Amino acid sequence: MNPYREHELMLTRRQLFGKAALGLGTAAMAQMLGPEFLSAATDSAHGGVHHAPKAKRVIYLFMSGGPSHHDLWDYKPKMKEMFGKELPEYVRDGQRITGMTSGQKTLPVCPSKYKFTRQENNQDGVWVSELLPYTATVAKELCVVHSTFTEAINHDPAVTYIQTGSQIPGRPSLGAWLSYGLGRENDNLPGYVVMHAHSDHAEQSLFGRLWGSGFMPSDHQGILLRSEGDPVLYLSNPAGVSRTDRRAQLDALSALNQSQHQRFADPEVLARIRQHEMAYRMQASVPELMDLSTESDATFKIYGEDARKPGTFAACCLNARRLAERGVRNIQIFHRGWDAHGNLPTEHESQCKDVDQGCAALIKDLRQRGMLDETLVVWGGEFGRTAYCQGGLTEKNYGRDHHPRCFTVWMAGGGIKPGITYGQTDDYGYNIAHPDGTPMAPKPNKAVWTPGTMHIHDLNATILHLLGIDHKKLTYRYQGRDFRLTDVHGHVLHDLIV
Repeated sequence: MNPYREHELMLTRRQLFGKAALGLGTAAMAQMLGPEFLSAATDSAHGGVHHAPKAKRVIYLFMSGGPSHHDLWDYKPKMKEMFGKELPEYVRDGQRITGMTSGQKTLPVCPSKYKFTRQENNQDGVWVSELLPYTATVAKELCVVHSTFTEAINHDPAVTYIQTGSQIPGRPSLGAWLSYGLGRENDNLPGYVVMHAHSDHAEQSLFGRLWGSGFMPSDHQGILLRSEGDPVLYLSNPAGVSRTDRRAQLDALSALNQSQHQRFADPEVLARIRQHEMAYRMQASVPELMDLSTESDATFKIYGEDARKPGTFAACCLNARRLAERGVRNIQIFHRGWDAHGNLPTEHESQCKDVDQGCAALIKDLRQRGMLDETLVVWGGEFGRTAYCQGGLTEKNYGRDHHPRCFTVWMAGGGIKPGITYGQTDDYGYNIAHPDGTPMAPKPNKAVWTPGTMHIHDLNATILHLLGIDHKKLTYRYQGRDFRLTDVHGHVLHDLIV
């Protein structure tokens, strides 16, 4: 085997032109613009924004499985008059339903069994279910959007869609886009951290691609913090390996990787070097981060005793605040088990007990520390639940199928108007409606924005906007095309912004 010939064969045409273009282009640019311009460009790499941001970071509380807007947020008293009656055909209007209810002979209207209360000091009337008593105490901080919608009707494509902007796997996640666009504030922690909270009803799987980097360099992917064992796999050195030994190993490995990059110009090699260095620094920073013994009893009183148990939703929320304090820009907590096709009351009561106090405590904690105004908190799932019952229906027990046509998401802090609702649905909580309650016509779609609606591309565009990013300008070139999180859609909802 001739090593020189092997090198020529491995050097692709694209790599050859890429190397040549990089060298000649850099030389020409330096000659024309001078060293001051290049210095400024280097200093702002991955750290610039398109406009003044309202928020410095986002904490995304993702309720995987599809929480029922009917039983938590979207108060529909008129449905009680229709209990058990067939959902009127004009309401459904031929909308696609899943295979789980398409074979039912009837689609009986299923009103919520829970009481709703309109919170005081809230002129726009945020209604909150009795299932969320703690969250109700912070309703004045929330912007509750009832008119969120999506095209995806099954879990995996729906979660992939709202997390990556595409129903087809392989695109970078929201957190990866933020990491790419904004960079990191803390060199000792990742810019994107993910946690999975325990749940008694965790039916659906969560795949790493939901917080992955897709076709971007892999150092933009989310880092998953575990609740058992080492918070990050291989965080501790093996027996007999000192920190000095580890440093020497990384230096040698970095030299080899640098040599590899000089040969092949593969950007993933540089990403690998950055990941190794981050892992080394995390060996010191992560144990301190996860040590909650320094938190006061007053803090645990707000979050509840569950916050002392690793892996609970409350503990994840407390860790989210600690990560935010340390400069992590994007923090995401996944809580599974909201897919209540049957026995919804039992399952949702358990789920709400898991998350209710933690959500409220996070808002209160951020507020009292002066961090809420610069921290955007988002709560929601991939779709909602149907107005009709799946399976048997009684006044005490029922189930609901998937419903993408409209569902509820709330946001707080980070430049969002507090204590308001946005958008509304019809009397059945089935379609997005005009202010007078009549269904919108034509039906809302993602291509042409309709006031009062929020497609998931609009949600992501608004999140990016609040962090100082124009969703139309944040692009990444891959296979000859400029990709973006919102694809070719998305509208910033300025009505929600202070």
